[in-house]
Amino acid sequence: MSTHYTRRGFLKAGAALAGAAGAAAAFSRGPIILAGDAPGAKLGVAVVGAGGMGGYSVDQALRERLVALVDVDEKTIAKVMQEKVKDHSPPPKVFYDYRKMLQECHKDLDAVLVATPDHNHAPAAIRAINLGKAAFCQKPLAHNIRECCELAKAARQKKVPTQMGNQGHCGEGIRRVCEYIWAGAVGNVKEAHAILGRNFGGSGGRPASKPVPQGLHWDEWIGPAPYRDYHDGLHPFNWRSWRAFGTGTIGDMACHNLDALFWALKIGEAKTFTVECLNTRGGSDEMYPQDNVVRYEVPARAGMPPVTVFAYDHDKLKPAVMTETEKKYDRKFGEFTLFVGEKGLIGSDGRIIPEEKHKEFPSPEKTLPRAHGGPIEDLFWCIRNGGTPCSNFTDAAGPLTAFALMGHLAMFAGAGRKLAWDVEKMQCANLPAVNRFVRREYRKGWEV
Repeated sequence: MSTHYTRRGFLKAGAALAGAAGAAAAFSRGPIILAGDAPGAKLGVAVVGAGGMGGYSVDQALRERLVALVDVDEKTIAKVMQEKVKDHSPPPKVFYDYRKMLQECHKDLDAVLVATPDHNHAPAAIRAINLGKAAFCQKPLAHNIRECCELAKAARQKKVPTQMGNQGHCGEGIRRVCEYIWAGAVGNVKEAHAILGRNFGGSGGRPASKPVPQGLHWDEWIGPAPYRDYHDGLHPFNWRSWRAFGTGTIGDMACHNLDALFWALKIGEAKTFTVECLNTRGGSDEMYPQDNVVRYEVPARAGMPPVTVFAYDHDKLKPAVMTETEKKYDRKFGEFTLFVGEKGLIGSDGRIIPEEKHKEFPSPEKTLPRAHGGPIEDLFWCIRNGGTPCSNFTDAAGPLTAFALMGHLAMFAGAGRKLAWDVEKMQCANLPAVNRFVRREYRKGWEV
C-alpha cells in the first residue's frame, strides 16, 4: 500500500496548509467499485487537457477505458485522435468544456486526469472530486494558496484517491535522501539550496488583441480567470509567465525541486515561517518577475532544528556553496537541491557528497513505502487496491504547492520585505496587503 506522512492542521477550519507527520496514511480506504460494466477490468477515465503533458494522461487512459477527451483546441483533439486514439473502441466522447463533460459522463468515470494550464487545475479537479471521482493534476496543484487548501479539503471529505504529477515524488531518489537525512548521514541540516531551472515571467502590459485562432475555444481556455481578448504569448505554452494563468518559475518548478527538502526536512510541520525575496527583476500587474531568489526561514519542528531554504529561478543565480562544491568535487548542478548539514553535504539524488563519503556511510533501511510506477500508474494502483497515492492532495501535494506559492507573495511585496506567514490562518501577519494574492476572483460558473 502506498502511504504518505499525514500533516496535521492543513485542513483546520478549511484554511490550514500544513500539519504533522506520522507513520500512517492520511486515510485508509478500500478499492473503488469501478464505474464500467465489468468490475475489476478497466477504469473509466476522462482526460482534461490532451496537449503537452496531457499526452502522458492520454497514454495512461488508453491502457484503461478512455471515456472522454476534453481540450479547448480542436487541432489538438484532432491530432490526438489521429495519432493515439484512432484504434480505441469505442471512441471517447469529445468536449471543449470539462464542466459539460463531467455533467454528461460522470456516471461512467472512475478517474479524471487534468493537464490544463495552471489556472484551470483546481476548477476541473475539484468538480471531479465533488462527484466522488479520483483526480490527477499535473504540477503545480493549483494557481493559488487557497485553491491548494480547497482541493485538499475536498479530497479528505470525499475520501477519493488524488495525485499530483510531480514525477520525482514517485522515484527512489527522494525516498533515499529522506532516509539518509533521517539516519543522520550529514547531521542536522542547516540550509538547503534548490535550483529551479527556468526563468518564466517578463514585464510590461497586455499585448494588442487579436482574433481567436480558428478552432480554439477561447471562453473555455479563459475558464475561471477574468475575461480578456485573445493576444500573443498565451496559447499553447507561454501562459506560464502570466499572473492570471500561470504560476511563474517557482510555481512551475518548485513542486519538483523543493519536493525533496519539503519532505526530508518535514517543512509541513511548521505552523509559521518567514519568506523573503532577495533578488528579483521586472514583473508587472500582468507578468511574473524574473531572476528571483527566495529565502524561507523555517523554525524548529518535529525534532528538527531551524532551517533556511533558498530557491533560485535558474543556475546563473546559484550560491557560493554550490559553485564551490562543483569546483571541489568536479560536479555540475543544474536542477538540483543541495542540503548543507553539520557533518557534510547531500544532494536531492540521495547521494552524500563526495561519493567516497557516501560509500562509507552505512546504507539506511528503506523505511518509506515505494510508489507503484509513475504518478498516474500509482493513482490507478491505489484505485484498484486501496491506499493513498504518494503525492496525494491532502498530505503531500497541497502543503508542498502552498509552500512554493508563498514565494509569489514575497515577490509581489518586493525585495527585502520579510513576510511572516501563519499557516493555519493562511495569512501574512505583518504585511496584510499581500493577503489579497492568497486567492482569486472567479468568473461566474467557474468557482472553486
